[in-house]
Amino acid sequence: MTVLVTGASGNVGRPVVDRLVAGGIAVRRADRSPADHAGPGAEAVRFDFTDPATWPAAFAGVETVFLVRPPALGDVRRDLLPAVAAARDAGVGHVVFLSLQGAERIPVVPHATVERWLRGSGMSWTFVRPSFFTQNLSTTHAADIRDRDELVLPAGDGRTAFVDTLDVADVVAAVLAEPRAHRGRAWTVTGPEALTYGEVADALSEVLGRRITYRPTGVLRYVRHARTALGMGAGMAWVTAGIYTTARLGLAAGLTGDVRQVTGRDPRPVLETVRREAGAWRRPETVPREESS
Repeated sequence: MTVLVTGASGNVGRPVVDRLVAGGIAVRRADRSPADHAGPGAEAVRFDFTDPATWPAAFAGVETVFLVRPPALGDVRRDLLPAVAAARDAGVGHVVFLSLQGAERIPVVPHATVERWLRGSGMSWTFVRPSFFTQNLSTTHAADIRDRDELVLPAGDGRTAFVDTLDVADVVAAVLAEPRAHRGRAWTVTGPEALTYGEVADALSEVLGRRITYRPTGVLRYVRHARTALGMGAGMAWVTAGIYTTARLGLAAGLTGDVRQVTGRDPRPVLETVRREAGAWRRPETVPREESS
């Protein structure tokens, strides 16, 4: 069995590849620039959802695909699903899709569109629906925390069931290793606790030794902030605004036991992840200049 892992250099894809290789499974890493993310034990192939010329080599001989939607691809019918259809035509029989917690209840998010398409595609499928990645704090929102000691989000006082991407990768790898056992299943992968962003700011403050403040804001102000201060494109800014709105409405707080059910162990708490990721928010030390003689 050969597994194609899209998004192989990402926070989930990279550890998924490592786990599959360690388990002796044939893995093909798919990236737009695979040479930049080379790793031992896996074949690398150039792949771009929007470039049909890269599809045949990626899908040849593949039975199972781990499908990760690049955040920049908002129009999935135009920019992602044609590649998945080509995978089906090339003989891929099973797709494990990295979806989103609650996607089945939020029809406007791109993940819901992909799920609907896969259900009618003729391929078997498994949906892995993670809650909000704790690592988004150390990537997407790192600049706010590191440079401005704040989190600016339209999440109100709602709670979010944060999850460590390593827990997501463990679930995905288990599914990819034995896809037949997970056909037609949707796993909602969460951490062990649902926190408000004020509580997350408290955890960051504890680990970093300085005060991090959560600043709730409206959707429009958040979108402007995301585009100007965080460098997001318009599409990603609006998609993330929608995700944070689900938290504000109380729709992101649901906890499940799916990590334990699939992997046999409990998921990692937020504070453990924040401690491990702390380097992303630490400011460079100021090195005093030597005085000239």
